[in-house]
Amino acid sequence: MQKYSVNQHLIETVLAWVNSGEIAIPEIQRPFVWDSSKVRDLMDSLYQGYPIGYVIAWKNPNVRLKDGSLSEGKRILIDGQQRVTALSAAVLGQFVISKTYERIKIKIAFNPVEEKFEVQNPAILKDKTWIHDIAEAINGNLFEVAEKYFLLNPSADRLSVQNALQTLVNIPKKQIGIIELASDLDIETVTEIFIRINSKGVVLSQADFAMSKISSNTLYQGSDLRKAIDYFCHLCISPEFYKHIMDNDEDFVKTELFGKMQWLKSENEDLYDPDYSDLIRVAFTSQFNRGRLSDLVSLLSGRNFETRTYEESIAEQSYSLLKAGVGNFINETNYKRFLMIVKSAGFISPKLIRSQNAINFAYIVYLKLKELGYGSVEIEKFVRRWLVYSILTGRYSGSPESMFDYDIKQINQRPIGEYLKEKEEGELSDAFWSASLPQSLDTSVASSPYFNVFLAAQVKANDRGFLSSDVLVGDLISLRGDIHHLFPKDYLKNNGLDRSKYNQIANYVYMQSEINIKVGNKPPIEYFAKINSQIQSASQLLTGIANNEQLCQNLAMNCVPEEIQDMKVENYDDFLILRRKLMANKIKVYYEGL
Repeated sequence: MQKYSVNQHLIETVLAWVNSGEIAIPEIQRPFVWDSSKVRDLMDSLYQGYPIGYVIAWKNPNVRLKDGSLSEGKRILIDGQQRVTALSAAVLGQFVISKTYERIKIKIAFNPVEEKFEVQNPAILKDKTWIHDIAEAINGNLFEVAEKYFLLNPSADRLSVQNALQTLVNIPKKQIGIIELASDLDIETVTEIFIRINSKGVVLSQADFAMSKISSNTLYQGSDLRKAIDYFCHLCISPEFYKHIMDNDEDFVKTELFGKMQWLKSENEDLYDPDYSDLIRVAFTSQFNRGRLSDLVSLLSGRNFETRTYEESIAEQSYSLLKAGVGNFINETNYKRFLMIVKSAGFISPKLIRSQNAINFAYIVYLKLKELGYGSVEIEKFVRRWLVYSILTGRYSGSPESMFDYDIKQINQRPIGEYLKEKEEGELSDAFWSASLPQSLDTSVASSPYFNVFLAAQVKANDRGFLSSDVLVGDLISLRGDIHHLFPKDYLKNNGLDRSKYNQIANYVYMQSEINIKVGNKPPIEYFAKINSQIQSASQLLTGIANNEQLCQNLAMNCVPEEIQDMKVENYDDFLILRRKLMANKIKVYYEGL
């Protein structure tokens, strides 16, 4: 089966299709990532007659309307957005959205004597030998443009300048190749074709395809939905962007979706800053009870999975459901209550959450349980527990879409408590806690999810930092405190241990820097002798801990075996084994208490 056709079209034809909506450029309302010099180089290539590559379009399937007639699908530009947007900016003089979400014009200047292009700048604006904006020349009257130039530059060679200007204004007559993918291809095939054609092999995410479908829809306000997703994600990172929306997008400001995100203008929480892929995945999975975004692309096209036809009623319902899902995601109460639950599990900093898929699905669980009518106490318990369960088991690290799909169907069809218990019995058995988890803690990767769960357990228990009498681990994490080594790093290095050995996470502990400095490079047997001596003499020069009982409590909450007080480098391996077991047990007690 022929999966695509290849045709050459005039640039002016392609731009006309863009203006009429025949070709939808999904990125048109998102930041234009090319810098101006690349636009200049593109125009120079066209002027010189060099090829500028193919663009890839995927034709939307024809959709059957309620009256039985067929609506012909538009083309979605899935590769070549930057080139076509650059052409729209340089040739037509259209605005683009900058990286700071500002509407700007990219003006390219042309020197017909030197046949040279340059990005317009103040120096060029003062130089009469330049055509200051090629868009004005291309879309103006060639005779008038030439006469104006000769009036300013009477000594210029008329024939060569006229030829140069003629070549310039003929740029829209140059051809560009379009590879048009068949409308009946599924998203997996489209992705495969894209990878094979694209020389860089950049994989388009299925979220990109979904967002392209959304933004190309005019019947169900797809553009507003797309903006809501993009604007929300941008506001999460930069609340000051709110003013830009107010000043530059009056139509969107009037929408219901904008009203739901206004609370972000004064929000500085950074625990969960989703990108558009996260937002659309959570909105889709929680509303459609499906986990594969390829299904969303099909549903937004109106696909009937049973009859394999495309129906307008399905597209209409799908946009309505997705809009509801986006609305639920960006709702202030939902978002803040979910983050409150995450923090109540001890995850108070984004650096403790390394799995974006885990927190995404935790939010899905929150939204789904709320929809199913679970009580607030149950919701908090199951969201906390599911988040930690999925981090400990790496549930969404392999094939997240298939796992999302399976889990949401199970949660929608049976009590979540029953389903979670089943998973725990299979994956968090006694063998996991006593053998598998301690083994997983045998790593030098500081961002290990297991170590992060251990720290969350310390935060939830209000544990104090190592050798601290008052300062909490949670404070050290929140205030960018440092992780230090129980067996000092330089001490171990001086004794011949390499990085993978001295940076074991079982050798890590949150400790106040001033205490760490006083500990220095001494082995534990020496710095603990100093601590015990100060306790006996009621001196608190090294630590605020006042007695042996406090010291033992501090060691226990930090899962530091008491035997460390008599240890030197030759005891280091035994120490690691002991501490991993204590850390694993603390995580177990923490998990069972969620």
